[in-house]
Amino acid sequence: MSGQGGSRPGRAVQLLVLAGLGLLMALVVHQGGVPALARSGSIASVGFLLLAGTLASSLLELVGLPHLTGYLLAGALAGPHLLGLVDHQAVADLQPVNALALSLIALAGGAELRLDGLRRGLRSLGWATLLHNLPVLLLTGLVFYLAGPLIPFARQLPTGALLAAALLWGVVAITRSPSATLGIITQTRASGPLSTSTVNFVMSSDVVVVVLLALALTVAQPLVTPGARFSLDAFGELGHELLGSVSVGVTLGLLLIAYLRFVGGRLLLPLVAIGLVLTQVIDYLRLDWLLIFITAGFVVRNLSRHGDTFLHAIEGAGEVIYVIFFAITGAHIDLPLLAQLWPVALLLAGARGLATWGAGAAVGRLAEDPPALRRWGFAGLISQAGLALGIAARVGSQFPAFGAGFAALALAVVTVNEVAGPILFKLALERAGEARAGDADGASAPGA
Repeated sequence: MSGQGGSRPGRAVQLLVLAGLGLLMALVVHQGGVPALARSGSIASVGFLLLAGTLASSLLELVGLPHLTGYLLAGALAGPHLLGLVDHQAVADLQPVNALALSLIALAGGAELRLDGLRRGLRSLGWATLLHNLPVLLLTGLVFYLAGPLIPFARQLPTGALLAAALLWGVVAITRSPSATLGIITQTRASGPLSTSTVNFVMSSDVVVVVLLALALTVAQPLVTPGARFSLDAFGELGHELLGSVSVGVTLGLLLIAYLRFVGGRLLLPLVAIGLVLTQVIDYLRLDWLLIFITAGFVVRNLSRHGDTFLHAIEGAGEVIYVIFFAITGAHIDLPLLAQLWPVALLLAGARGLATWGAGAAVGRLAEDPPALRRWGFAGLISQAGLALGIAARVGSQFPAFGAGFAALALAVVTVNEVAGPILFKLALERAGEARAGDADGASAPGA
């Protein structure tokens, strides 16, 4: 849809259609709606967000913004915190749809990881893993600690609890967004050292984050709770989560290979079943389903000849996947909370961005990366999304002394990074010369 209506009259028609959709949805919602529609609120919300996100992304092309920004903006405007066209209950009901979209994005991410590419970029990946994790964690944690007087929930914390919160904040700061990374690469059809290096690092860094989270939780507990013992139980749970997730991911990948070999490329129904059903089972088993799906995609890509078929099948649904996921993400954005916390949110987001830029510059020099990668290697690491919020929610449940405020601040900072990150990464791919010709107007790119 974004490839059409590029003229000014076409854009005007799209704007009128978007306004008309919003008015129709407002009439239905604010006048109580039709009983049959009320029972199908989730379906109506998905349809509205899909159309509104697609139209908004097409309109934002006029100023060169990435499509993801349009999806987020449409969701935020229509969500329960602003216009209320999609209410809190509808957002909650859409979680299975969101899980489906994220599972397909994770499968695609795993399928983008090629062993030969990992081997060629091993030096750069090794330095990136070292410098983009521990130093960034410590620097952002230090900024959080020093900014304690500016943070509402941190002002009254004793020194030990503030140190614990700063350490945990550092873990939140080193999370990235695989979905935003893949969304921008899909839109721009980028190919080259920058896009490849970013995908390799972002997809593999989740494992490092999970390990560092277990370590941080182990250290934080005695700091917050006087008399609490230093316990290594978290590492037992970590071992179960990592080994179990990888095992299930390998098994799923082998099953997908068998399906592709004996059935062929008709993958839509199995992928929908995996996204809607398997995610619920994995949650029950307390495994990391993002890691499972990345592993499964990696197995299909590297242990079979069906990697391209598999990836094309997922990309065939790319437009719907990215619109729905990021529109629902936008609907979650708490705009009043962001307005309340924006000064400290900007401070912490800015500190994270500077630390990421500095680490990227050091990686480029030490790994002797190509010039474009040295200059722009940090750009794809700014976006944040589900993993950061998941960690914040876990902190909220485990440390009630500051958990609620911690989770609220994390939501505000993630919002800033999720809006700014895709814009910066798209700019970087264009300046590095990796975005293919014609992508500025989004013509025919999947995920547009």
